[in-house]
Amino acid sequence: MNVRMSSLSGDVRKARIVVLAVAAVAFVSKVALAASTRGPADVRFFWGFARAIARTDPIHVYAEPLPWLPVYNHPPLASWMLLGMEWLAQHGVPWRPLIRFPACLADFLTVLLVFAIVRRRARLRTAVLCALGAALCPVLVATSGYHGNTDSVAVMFAFAAAHLLVDRRMPVAAGLATALCVSVKIIPVVAVPLLFAAAWRAGRPALPRFTAGCAALFLVVWGPVVATVPGALKANVLEYAGGNFSFWGIIRFARWAGVPEPYVSLVRGDGHFLIVAAIMAVGVWLAWRRPADTPVAVAVTLGLLLLLSTASGVQYLAWPAAGLFLIGLWQGLAYGVVVGGVAASVYSGRRPVHWTDTEMAFGALGWAVLAVCVATGIHRLLTAPPPEQRQPAPSAHGDPQVPAPAVEASVPHTRSSPSAPAN
Repeated sequence: MNVRMSSLSGDVRKARIVVLAVAAVAFVSKVALAASTRGPADVRFFWGFARAIARTDPIHVYAEPLPWLPVYNHPPLASWMLLGMEWLAQHGVPWRPLIRFPACLADFLTVLLVFAIVRRRARLRTAVLCALGAALCPVLVATSGYHGNTDSVAVMFAFAAAHLLVDRRMPVAAGLATALCVSVKIIPVVAVPLLFAAAWRAGRPALPRFTAGCAALFLVVWGPVVATVPGALKANVLEYAGGNFSFWGIIRFARWAGVPEPYVSLVRGDGHFLIVAAIMAVGVWLAWRRPADTPVAVAVTLGLLLLLSTASGVQYLAWPAAGLFLIGLWQGLAYGVVVGGVAASVYSGRRPVHWTDTEMAFGALGWAVLAVCVATGIHRLLTAPPPEQRQPAPSAHGDPQVPAPAVEASVPHTRSSPSAPAN
């Protein structure tokens, strides 16, 4: 028994070294890409936002007129981040790699989260393959290394919250991560209700601690802005519907189909709140049925958000990219290759808001791939037996395991209970 456990521990250490090494190489490569390219217009826009925040402050910037800049639609924590970056830039740190550094670092941490989450639900080999797939995902290379923005940072905190809550049994830390994810960018708000549902299912000690951690940090970050400029915050951040571009998703399909523009405008306007509410409801349903698989439910929810999004943005393609590896290896690879090719093509032409007909056609294919990936994730979460009803199966090292519902690869699936040592 001791020999087997020692061998297993050695295999885990080797796997971690491999994942860390590849994730580090990917991180350095993205930073190098950021340092050697101009990036899209967002790089320049963020510099304008940072300078505006430095002139005013991270609170009143929402009420400031910003001529020649887009709507400042970023939550309060992003404002403080930009203020710190502006200070670094004034002291000699180059802005172009600096503004894209958080997304690159977030991808590195997300790879480690993918490995930790999958390892608790599948064989060690599957966890390594999924983590390496996330590290080398072409979508994330393009969106983080070239574009930047804060999407990958918000996604990283969302998965951290799920992992801390159900895998590590650390509800206070999970609550803090939940507040952080929506304080960097508002898009992970679709995952917040399902995290509360999972905390509820975890029982009385977990729910109040999770709520306390989330509420305390949320009040610290959001409270001053809500108290000072609530109207501007609501208009710029909470009601932001995205740009008027439609090169991806259901709005693009509606226009291809000749749907009258008033109906399209309705969906892009107040209609998008109904879509977000429906996505939240699906997430809560999945987490309530399968609280132990909350990280996978977060992945499905972020995939649904992009699938049904009424706005288009190349950086939005990063939302489900890493999480699809929690659903399955082939899902993550298929989305990463198809959609990554589209992102690379668009960025190589330096025209992220002007797609060619060919790019939109491959984008439609990528949308269909995403739809299949999300559907398989929902199907597995709903049809797999609960952990206590799964029949043990021997692992590669002979220790009894239980098949996992949500992670697919070319090797048999296994899953250990949350209280048992992970393989």
